[in-house]
Amino acid sequence: MDDHEDYLRRLDTDEDWRRAQFPVAARQIFLAHAAVTVLPSVAAEAMNAFNTRNATGDLDFSHVLLDEMDNVRASAARLIGARAHEIALLGPTSLGLSLVALGLDWRAGDEVICHRDDYPANVYPWADLERRGVRVIRLEPERPGEITPDLVAAALTERTRLVALASCHFLSGYRIDVAAIGRLVRARGALFCLDAIQTAGAFPTVVDEVDFLCADSHKWMLGPMAAGIFYVAERHFETLRPALLGAWNVRSPQFIPQDAIVFEPGARRYEPGVLNASGLLGMQASIDLLLSVGIDRVASRLLEHKRRLVAGLVAGGFQVVGPVDGPAASGITTVTHENPGTISAQIRRWQAEGIVVSPRQDRSGVPHARLAPHFYNTPAELDRVIDTLL
Repeated sequence: MDDHEDYLRRLDTDEDWRRAQFPVAARQIFLAHAAVTVLPSVAAEAMNAFNTRNATGDLDFSHVLLDEMDNVRASAARLIGARAHEIALLGPTSLGLSLVALGLDWRAGDEVICHRDDYPANVYPWADLERRGVRVIRLEPERPGEITPDLVAAALTERTRLVALASCHFLSGYRIDVAAIGRLVRARGALFCLDAIQTAGAFPTVVDEVDFLCADSHKWMLGPMAAGIFYVAERHFETLRPALLGAWNVRSPQFIPQDAIVFEPGARRYEPGVLNASGLLGMQASIDLLLSVGIDRVASRLLEHKRRLVAGLVAGGFQVVGPVDGPAASGITTVTHENPGTISAQIRRWQAEGIVVSPRQDRSGVPHARLAPHFYNTPAELDRVIDTLL
């Protein structure tokens, strides 16, 4: 691949080349990466190559499901600063979160801390524990997603067993201080589970202070749906019992059931059946692309995009929800308007112009528009977004 800076520069100067790398750019200005991404060519090509091998019979499944999937683990581990054997290859994010909720040995009176207004996948697994006598502490910050270390510290007690948070709020785009909260949680003897789907691939998201991490690839990782990563720190392999059992995570030589349950080594113990190999190879191709560009460079470009969007949207009379700069800012720019009908009308206008954004609303029903460009979007595209404001 070209030098990293040349790659980014070429995105802005060679439109034919950019469209070859990201075919959606020929048809749309796609700003919905915080929802379901479109695939870059490298991901589609990797998936197509697998499917062609499968269609022609030129596929050694034992090699794919062992050696090639181990290569996928290695790429995923590089993305989050983990070790390959700590990565289980599972999408969706909710599956990994549920495995944490179901796999720990809970005791009546244990406490879980989560955010009341987080994405439902990171609320319901913990809420369901109430039927087992677990107390669920729901954080309610003044603004959605604004989970600070001080807020977490105030909620921690000697009964806290787990803190489950998102690295970035899906509506406000507030990025939490993962390292600071992780250190705080560990110092109190509790576990830290991170839903990283809104930062993995967009901003540095490492597991140095994290016990469990879940992220499907279909957002900022630029991968397909139902292909994702589930990180379990090695120190917790015996703490987190696999909640789903099958022929692939319980040792079954020649697929003959054994009298004793002995799990496969590493995080493979959390993969009960055959994997979504095609999707995972697509995920790997996209992760490798992002790593070759550099996550720091991707993050810097996303913040440049945000500054450009915020300036134009505010000038156009829209109110930005969430941080616009500083360490809590992310690639998500969400806006509302004093006239609720303006948001719906603006989204329709963007749709008519081939601009894809995500309609959202808050708990009170106020409509919002969420804009989430990725690094391959260009300043010219963002200027077009602003030029079409009502």
